[in-house]
Amino acid sequence: MPGTLYLVATPIGNLDDMPPRVAATFAAADFVAAEDTRVTLRLLNHLGLKKPLVSYYEHALHHGEAILARIEAGEDCALCSDAGMPCISDPGAVLVKDALDRGIRVVPVPGASACVTALAVSGQDTSRFVFEGFLPQPKKERRARLDVLRREPRTILLYEAPHKLRATLDDLVQTLGPDRSVTLCRELTKLHEEIVKTTLGAAAEHYRANDPRGEYVLVVAGAGPETAGEEVPLTRADVTAAARQLLEQGLSLSAAAKQAAAGTPFARGEIYKALLAEREAAPDEAGE
Repeated sequence: MPGTLYLVATPIGNLDDMPPRVAATFAAADFVAAEDTRVTLRLLNHLGLKKPLVSYYEHALHHGEAILARIEAGEDCALCSDAGMPCISDPGAVLVKDALDRGIRVVPVPGASACVTALAVSGQDTSRFVFEGFLPQPKKERRARLDVLRREPRTILLYEAPHKLRATLDDLVQTLGPDRSVTLCRELTKLHEEIVKTTLGAAAEHYRANDPRGEYVLVVAGAGPETAGEEVPLTRADVTAAARQLLEQGLSLSAAAKQAAAGTPFARGEIYKALLAEREAAPDEAGE
């Protein structure tokens, strides 16, 4: 009979927040799948437990097959992240999807989550919110994501590491404006917990003079009605994407560029050159 995959929430900082069911689940599990086995080993030592540990961090997800095979063979697995609820902005989500696809029983053992804890204490609107986790790092993807968030009317929840906080605040100021309200929550439930409600501009200025420390949750106010209703300007990438779809429908390069560029600020030749560059950069399918 197959075993069970337990999704075990761990304290986000203060070990006194450990729910009894969490400790009991770790004790009963045959093995533990951990984002970082070193972090989880300290937690298990705190509980006085010794359990086999296997890593599932992002660059070791090939271990997922071995984990699922062990569960199918009858072992119970406790899946946990470094802190908080696993699978939220966490590679464990891949394991859960694969487990459900294979008919494996998945049971949540809930507890604290940094994003919800920050939202509750933020003083921002909690009636509707969107969780964004970490912003993309590639510049093009980051700009695209921020442009969407500029018009997002719901409260926005973001995670950020201390060494990247300044750059993220600068990007948010540039995209959302310096007057947008934000609550910065760092080191939640820990000794140096800090919760500050301010504006993006003031936060960026503060951290230009002070070093960020600890892990941050940013709770950013949503866009007002005027910003949320703004018309989204077309970019060259948008028009090129439309031309690419026309190519797939059988139009020639020239015809696709002309039709896609019509009624936009971009010239047919500009879109034609972009399509041509994409075609030349693409691998030679015939030679693969």
